[in-house]
Amino acid sequence: MAHTHNHSTKIDFTFPAGAKSLLLGGIALGVICLALTFFMFDDALHTRFWTNYLHNTVFFTGIAFMSLFIYCAFTTAYAGWHTVMKRVWESYSQFLIVGLILMLPLVAGVFLHWHHLYHWTDTSLMDPANPEYDHILAGKSGFLNKYWYGFGTVIILGVYVLFANRLRSLSIKEDENGTSDWSYHQKMRNWAAAFLPIAGFTSAALIWQWVMSIDAHWYSTMFAWYATASWGCAAFALTILTLIYLKSLGYFENMTDEHLHDLGKYLFAFSIFWTYLWFSQFMLIWYSNNGEETTYFYTRVHQYPVLWYANLAVNFLLPFFVLMRNSTKRKYGTLVFTSILVLIGHWWDYFMMIKPGALHTAHEALGHGHHGDHAEGHHDAAAHGADHAADHGAEALTHVANNTEDIAHAVEHASTFEAGFTLPGLLELGTMLGFLSLFLYVALNQLTKAKLEPQKDPYYEESLHHHV
Repeated sequence: MAHTHNHSTKIDFTFPAGAKSLLLGGIALGVICLALTFFMFDDALHTRFWTNYLHNTVFFTGIAFMSLFIYCAFTTAYAGWHTVMKRVWESYSQFLIVGLILMLPLVAGVFLHWHHLYHWTDTSLMDPANPEYDHILAGKSGFLNKYWYGFGTVIILGVYVLFANRLRSLSIKEDENGTSDWSYHQKMRNWAAAFLPIAGFTSAALIWQWVMSIDAHWYSTMFAWYATASWGCAAFALTILTLIYLKSLGYFENMTDEHLHDLGKYLFAFSIFWTYLWFSQFMLIWYSNNGEETTYFYTRVHQYPVLWYANLAVNFLLPFFVLMRNSTKRKYGTLVFTSILVLIGHWWDYFMMIKPGALHTAHEALGHGHHGDHAEGHHDAAAHGADHAADHGAEALTHVANNTEDIAHAVEHASTFEAGFTLPGLLELGTMLGFLSLFLYVALNQLTKAKLEPQKDPYYEESLHHHV
C-alpha cells in the first residue's frame, strides 16, 4: 500500500469551542451526579458517593499512569512507529497531577473517618483486648494503615507526576531546540528506563491499597497484574478514540491506517492478556478451593451475576471476535465501536472490583445483618474457628464446617438489589461521563501547548514511513 506524507500538516492544535463547551457540560454533569448521590440516599456513611468517587478517580488516574508507562516502554525499546502520535500519551500523562489532587479527599477521609470504604480503618478491631479482635487485619496492619495509604499515595503519585513532567518538558524542548545530536532523546530514554521499574513496583502497592484492600481479608498475588492490564486496555481504547476524533478535525494527517492497525493490535493483545490474567487468577483460586480466597469470587458470581458475566463478555468475547480479523483493525467504524465498549467494559471491571466489598463493609459498619452475615463474614468466623481447632478439637472443627456451609446459604439468599451497587445506575454513568470529560479536557488542553507532531524527534521520519 502506498502512503503519501504531508509534511505541512496541521501541527498547532486549537481546542474547538464546541468540544470545550461539551466537556465543561460533562464535568458539570459529573459534579451534579456526585452531589445527588451524596444528598439523595439515606446512608449515614454515604457509601454510594464515596465508592463512585473512588471508582472513577482510580480508573482515570490509572489510564494516565498506563499512558505514561506505555510511552516509556516504547521509548526504552527504541520503537519509532508511535512517534507521530506520542503527544497524545504525553497529554494523557498530565492527568496524573489531577489524579493526585482527586485522591486527596480519599486520603483525608481515611485519616478523618469521612468514609468507611476500608474495613481496616477501624483500628479497634486490631486490639487484642477487643472481643471482636480481627487477627487477619492485625496481621496486615503493617501495610494496611492510614500512613501507608496517605503518604504512599501522595509520594508515589508525586513521583509519577515528576517523571511525566520531565519527559514532557524534554520532548517539547527537543522540538524547539533539537538538533541531530540526539541529546534530548537520550535524556528522555534515560528517564523512561528509570521510570519502568519504579512504576512496576509502586503501582502494585497503590492497587493493593486503593482497590484490593477493600476486601481486606482476601488477597491475590495476581491482582495487581490484573488491574493494571485493565487500565492498559482502557488506555489503548481511549487513545484510539482520541486520535480518530482529532483526525476527523484535520489533524494527524500523517497518521495512516497502519498506525491505527498497530493500536488495534495492542488493544487486541491487552484484551487477551487481561483475559489470561482473569482466567489464571480465577482458575488457581477455584482449583485450590481455599475459603479465604474463594469467597471473593463466590460472592460476585452468585450475588452479582450480571456484573460477573457481562464483564467477561464485553472485555474478552467482543474484542476477541471483532479484532481477530486484520481488516477490522484498519476500519474506523469498527475501531470506534470496539474501543467505546472496551472503555466502558473496563470501567465496569473496576466497578465490580470495588462495589461488592465496599457495600459489605458499609453494612457491617451500620449493623445490617443481611449483608454483614454474607459470605465474607461467615468465612471470617470459619477462619477464626480453624485457628482454634488445635485447642478445641472436634467441637471447633464442627464449628468450621457449619460456618463453611453458611457461606453458600448466605450468598444464595442474599438477593437484595442495591441501587448503585448491584448494577451501575444513571448516577454512576453520569459520574463516569463527568470524570471522562475532565480527563479529555485536561488532555486536549495540554495538546494546545505543543506541536501535535514532534518533527525534531529522531524517529519522526521512521514513524511517517511506518508499514506493517
